[in-house]
This record gives sequence, C-alpha cells and structure tokens, in this order.
Amino acid sequence: MISKPDYHQTEEFQNRSRKLEELRELGLEPFPNLYKPTHLTNELQEKYGNGTQSSSEDAAAGTTDEAIVAGRLVLFRAMGKNAFGHIQDATGRIQIMFNRDQTTIVGYDPENSSVKEPPKPIKLIEKKVDLGDIIGIKGHLFHTQKGELTLFAKEVTFLCKTLLPLADKHSGLHDKELRYRKRWLDLISNDEIRENFRTRSRIIRLIRNFMEERRFIEVETPILQSIYGGAEARPFTTELHALHQEMFMRISLEIPLKKLIVGGMDRVFEIGKVFRNEGIDRNHNPEFTLMEAYAAWWDYNDQMNFMEQLCEHLAMELHGKTTIPSTNPETGEVIELDLKAPWTRLSMKESIKKYANRDVDALSDDDMRKILIDSEEFDERKIKTMPRGILISSLFELEVEAQLIQPHHIIDFPIETTPLCKLHRDPKEREQGIVERFESFVLGGEMCNAYSELNDPELQRKLLEGQAEKRDAGDEEANPFDEEFVEAICQGMPPTAGIGIGIDRLIMLLTDNTYIRDVLLFPWMKPQS
Repeated sequence: MISKPDYHQTEEFQNRSRKLEELRELGLEPFPNLYKPTHLTNELQEKYGNGTQSSSEDAAAGTTDEAIVAGRLVLFRAMGKNAFGHIQDATGRIQIMFNRDQTTIVGYDPENSSVKEPPKPIKLIEKKVDLGDIIGIKGHLFHTQKGELTLFAKEVTFLCKTLLPLADKHSGLHDKELRYRKRWLDLISNDEIRENFRTRSRIIRLIRNFMEERRFIEVETPILQSIYGGAEARPFTTELHALHQEMFMRISLEIPLKKLIVGGMDRVFEIGKVFRNEGIDRNHNPEFTLMEAYAAWWDYNDQMNFMEQLCEHLAMELHGKTTIPSTNPETGEVIELDLKAPWTRLSMKESIKKYANRDVDALSDDDMRKILIDSEEFDERKIKTMPRGILISSLFELEVEAQLIQPHHIIDFPIETTPLCKLHRDPKEREQGIVERFESFVLGGEMCNAYSELNDPELQRKLLEGQAEKRDAGDEEANPFDEEFVEAICQGMPPTAGIGIGIDRLIMLLTDNTYIRDVLLFPWMKPQS
C-alpha cells in the first residue's frame, strides 16, 4: 500500500480539503470539464490598458465592453461591499473587482442549498477561495481612479480548487533548487521565468525558419540505436526486450544524418535530444538539445560563415542589433558581446601561442604532460597515455578556453580529436596530422563543433578501427566500430560539411543566462532523500 506524502498532514492541505468538500455540499462542482475565456489578459492590457473605460458604475450597469478571462487567483483583499483580486493567466495579470450585490457564482443557488445558512456569493468567495485557485470571470471592463484596468465580475466560475499553496515569495522562490525541482511553482510565481521560456521557444522557431530559408530539410532520426557514435561520450544503455538486445540512447545525430547525405538529401538538419552519461555542471546536463546540420558541397569555411550568419540573425531578431548584453561567467562582469561577422579565426596552435604564450611545436610530449599533471585538472593516468594531438587539445582546454570571451572560431585540430573529419587540404598541415575542424567559443565556452566531413571510406575504416581498439582497451568514451556506416561511405558521400550546435548553450548566450539549468524546464536534479 502506498503511504500518503507528508504534505497530507499539513494544516494548509487539510483546510483546503475541507473547503473542497464544503463547496460540494453547497452544490458546486470544483472541477468542471470546460470553460471558454474570450480574452487573454495581455490582449486586454494591450487594447485597454492605456485608455479610460468608463467607471465601475458603468461596468456594473453593463454598458462597457465585456470580457471573459480565466486564471489563477494570485491576490485577494476584501474592502466592505467590494473585494479586489488579481487573476494570472499564461500571458499576465488583470485586476478583478467582486461586488456584494452584483457578483454571482455560476451553479450556486443559496435558496436551494442544503446548508443551514448558505453564504452570499461574495462571502463564499472570501471564505472558500484560496490564493492559487483557478477561477473564471465574466464581466465588464473599467478603469479605477488610479487608472488600473479592472474587470467588474458579474459571474464567477470555480474551475479548480487547489489543495496546496503556492511557494512563499520571501523564501521558497529564492531557493534555486526548489525552483529547478518544482518548475511549475517557478513559472506561476516568476514572470521573468515564463518570459525566458517563451524566448526559448521563439529562438527554436527562428532557427527552423532560418534553416528552411537556406533549403535545409528537417528530418528525424532514431533516438534508440544498436551502435552509438558521432562523439566521444559514455552512452546510456537500455534493453529492447522483444529482441533481448542491448540498446543505446543516442549521443549524437551525426551518423544517420550522413547516411541521408549519401542518399542524396543534400541539406539536412535535426533538432533533438541527445543523451550523454557524463558530468553535470554549469554547461552540462545528461540530456540536452542539439542541432546538427549537414550540407553537401560545403566545407568547414562555409560552416563558419553559417554559424556567424545564424548568430547575427538571432541577435537581430531578439535584440535589434548584433551586440548583446552578457555576463562573464567567471568574473560576473557585465559585458557587451559583438556577434557581428567575421569572428576571430585562430588555429588551435595559434590560440595557444596567443593566449597561453606557448609554442606547441617547441614543446615535447613530456613537456606538455608535465604542464597538465601540474595543473591537477586531468587524470594523471590518462595523461601518461595521451597521444600528442590529445595533449595539444588538453593544453588548449586548460589554458585558452576560458579566455575566449568574444566570439572565436578555433580551427585546425589534431587528427586524434576526431575520427570523422577530413584531413587538411594544405599538404604541410596534412603531414602534421591536422584536420579541417573548428569549434566556436563565446564567453569561454564551446558553442558548436564542425568539420569538413571525411568521405574516404578506407581512411574512415582505419580511424573507426582505432576508436574500437581504444574502447576495447577500456576507454568508455570511444565509439564501437560501425560497419554499416562504413558501407554507406563506400557507396559515396559527396564533399560535405557538418555542424553540431548546442541549442541550450546558444539560448543561454542569447538570454544572458549563466547556468544551463536556467534554460531547461526540467533540468536533472539529484533525488531528494
């Protein structure tokens, strides 16, 4: 038998439960099936908020404009023959005036009530309605003497009796963990949070429009995969019981999208959830939203231009300019970011020379290992087996990333950082094992990962076999070998460039949020004890 939760024992829950039963005894239905508002509160505020809609007497006489609204009662105060409250819906609030003589309750007939002394409607509202209850109001609009738009309530309809109170504004709503864990309370109580997530929805819609205008086709690919790949990450595993088969939640969108390029869909993209069984911090959540886009006949220079154009477009749509306000996550300093193209472009080696004052080509592998070990930021056992390319990228991560505040493209990575990227076209760079890959950084964090895609099936097989060997040797983040993907490449993939953009991080950037949890409606939280 399931035990009842602790809140059932609270005085507030028991009082509200008692009021619920009393409403039913009065012949009222606290949870009706349907209610049809005619207006949202923001529509009324936009149309009437700055004008004068006669007086309360005119509204009482029914000579002013009528409206029907519905929402949560978030403020209530009785004042003699009148009572005032605020109704909040998805778009905002409006003041309501309840009147002792003219406000009625739909479905309530005191004359036929079995209760010995049934209350008048306004007293019933005062005694039985709590803050947080959802009600519908039909009435007429007017402005108070202070100019506040108000709806004179002619009819009140009970829509949902709440059994638990809203969070206390002076304590609970400032508790970050409570806000993340019980996001519905956060949304009810904080206008800026609701606006934050409306903006998130708008950004994703703008991205889709941007892609469509550039002839990209949106597709959907499997979330459950029998072989995972496309990134170095530990996957979540599950089982397909019908086939007694181990399955993986996808860590990337890359492999199936490239198969579509092989199939002749020359520009494809997907916006979807991916799942990586790794750390949780300011920039990471185990599930996050990723957009990957692939274009035949492009290279990584085209993708750099694409990233700049996308960010410029979003900044202009949201802020009306390409400079946006932001907060340095390390220092808390308020700064202005300039997303206008072109962004600074540096090779990984050039960035280390500029920002860390180190010439990588003059450093031995042991020199770099010592720097990394002394930093105590990396696992010493892993450092001892790192190849040169991973040592270089680790040195970049340690000493350069946090300094990339204004937008940068860091280009030309060592081949060891990815098995899916085309070797550099410059013979000198190719000889040193450099690939045509870039990552874009803003505010010291990675925003996207992109490259000219490898379409040589023999080299692809060799590099994926190397990944499989690393996995067999105990590297949990290395990919298993994917024969079907190699087969697809054997059947011919045109010159192609792909990009993966962390949508959550992009939204953090555009809305000036420092933590990924602030742009996720339901971020991952540790279970409560």
